[in-house]
Amino acid sequence: MTTRPPLSLTIAGLDQHYGSAQVLRGIDLSVAPGACLAVLGRNGAGKTTLLRCIAGVLPATRGRIDLGEAAIAGEPPHRRARRGLAYVPQGREIFPDLTVRENMLAAARAHGQERSGAIEEAVDLFPALRDLWSRNGGNLSGGQQQQLAIARALATRPRLLLLDEPTEGIQPSIVDAIERVIAGLKGRITVLLVEQCLDFALRLADAFLVLSRGSVVEHGLIQDGTSDPQSRAEAKAALSRHIAI
Repeated sequence: MTTRPPLSLTIAGLDQHYGSAQVLRGIDLSVAPGACLAVLGRNGAGKTTLLRCIAGVLPATRGRIDLGEAAIAGEPPHRRARRGLAYVPQGREIFPDLTVRENMLAAARAHGQERSGAIEEAVDLFPALRDLWSRNGGNLSGGQQQQLAIARALATRPRLLLLDEPTEGIQPSIVDAIERVIAGLKGRITVLLVEQCLDFALRLADAFLVLSRGSVVEHGLIQDGTSDPQSRAEAKAALSRHIAI
């Protein structure tokens, strides 16, 4: 798949509040261009809020968010998207009344990619979508919708991809397909992955961090990715202090 150069992501001192309730507390993280960072934690730890702040869907109360050399904490979502940020939220949020083709075209057109081959390349990664081309998004199964949501994001030729629990409620064969796609994109797109399935996340990630009550309580590297089960075991041992495994 043709991609634009991946961008680093750096966050420093990020706070976020819902009214008087503080959800994120002093979040610091850094992801190198082309790397995959897994963000883990219990439900309610602040993982989705973190992604929504990076994407610009929620405003940060305080702190820096840098995408490459650009400080984006004050930018609206569409400006961040133009810089190369793509967000696949939990629940997918495809257009249910548009066909698969129309969903793909809408995303690509919004980023000037409708004639670049980006749609065809994204669908090549999820070939099952070809048989669903004229079907409305709302009539797809959960796994089909997830494939469409990720393919739609890739049709924008992103430089940073935010994925919020891409395996939730998905059958194993489609989880395997999603894992192969993300693994194939490593090095070419920077990925921030929120995931409850630890084995899936740790097979893909170069590094991990754990959120608890809105704070980073654990972080580390996963050496050599899928080829180093000892490193993954050490990461799972660290995570077990905060997550029931």
